[in-house]
Amino acid sequence: MKKYLVVIEQADGNYSAYVPDVDGCVATGDTVEEVLALMRDALTGHFELMAEEGYDIPEPTSIEAGYVEVELPKATAKKSA
Repeated sequence: MKKYLVVIEQADGNYSAYVPDVDGCVATGDTVEEVLALMRDALTGHFELMAEEGYDIPEPTSIEAGYVEVELPKATAKKSA
């Protein structure tokens, strides 16, 4: 059993998810719980197909996700082109 970091983003009316260590494997769902369950299923299918095709399954290398706070610049008037 391996543990992969899943990044979840809020979209227009749903959630989308991807795994930084696994290219091309994504999921979308109506709730965070749903998108996590769908991502688990997507990863399982993705890895099964990779194994059948003889590809190496990527090792998880992402170890943590977090937030940082940054000071945003004050708004300025937009320049015309």
